[in-house]
Amino acid sequence: MRSSGAGLVAVLSASVAGILAVIAVLVGNQVLFSTWFVFVVFILVFTLIFLLVYFLLQGFIRQKITPLYQIMHGTERKDNIRGNVAANRTSLGQVSQDVINWVVSRNREIARLKEMEKYRREFLGNVSHELKTPIFNIQGYVLTLLDGGLEDPSINRLYLEKTEKSINRMISIVEDLEAIARLESGEAEMQFEVFNFLKLVEEVFEMQEERAKKRNITLQLDRKYDRPVKVYADRKRIYEVLNNLIINSINYGNEGGSTTVSCLDIGDTILVEISDTGIGIEAEHLPRIFERFYRVDKSRSRDFGGTGLGLAIVKHILEAHGQKITVRSTPGKGSVFSFTLRKG
Repeated sequence: MRSSGAGLVAVLSASVAGILAVIAVLVGNQVLFSTWFVFVVFILVFTLIFLLVYFLLQGFIRQKITPLYQIMHGTERKDNIRGNVAANRTSLGQVSQDVINWVVSRNREIARLKEMEKYRREFLGNVSHELKTPIFNIQGYVLTLLDGGLEDPSINRLYLEKTEKSINRMISIVEDLEAIARLESGEAEMQFEVFNFLKLVEEVFEMQEERAKKRNITLQLDRKYDRPVKVYADRKRIYEVLNNLIINSINYGNEGGSTTVSCLDIGDTILVEISDTGIGIEAEHLPRIFERFYRVDKSRSRDFGGTGLGLAIVKHILEAHGQKITVRSTPGKGSVFSFTLRKG
């Protein structure tokens, strides 16, 4: 491309020089020096000079544009990019738009990477913090037993039971992290089937009945349903979703309150709502409650043995179903978690 361009410039330069020489001779000899002759010669010279400047400028522009495209598309495509720029005769307007699009794309990517880096730091800090508590507890119990407590019947069994509790907490955290990793990577395949959602609610109520009784919280449906509510989903996973939300409503509910599950038919989907009469959630916390290890009330969560991953798991399971979960809450009055499922 460069050699052919240089050849073209040389030919045009020689043509202009030749024409100017001929004009000089003709004018010097006063041959055919008329108005039309001057006009035609002027047009011819102007055209040749225009073409000369145009091709020189085009070559200069392409020389500057090619490195931009190499940066935008990667240096490994250097030859292809140079060929494409030359073949397509890219306009300055198109180049400008391409550069703007590239800058916007890179800015978005940088912002996303910064957000991911911030999330990674928070996540690692949260994991270490969550694991540190049971590890230090286990260390303390074991050291006490080794220092003579093992021979004391009044504390040896008690401390071993506390050690087991801390170990179980660590296992729960690891299992929940593993579950989220499988859901995010798509390794956890959903086993879809049609089932009665109301029956599933009854099973969860039975499982959490003792937990609710300890806090004098009533588990109930919003009304008496005269027919089954059929949904198409992974029954095991939706059981996990419902169980996590019910446990959450009990842990953060006020004693003597209630947890209510309702189902609403809205076309092709069933809207499920789990509402409680608990402490509620401040508006500033709502956007983050589905993040891993995010706790509104950290001390209360740990008192009830939560890993801080329950709502994150709920979110990922529903996303694997192609659904979303939302929450609305009023501090001091309670919260309502809502999600949809495909109708069976």
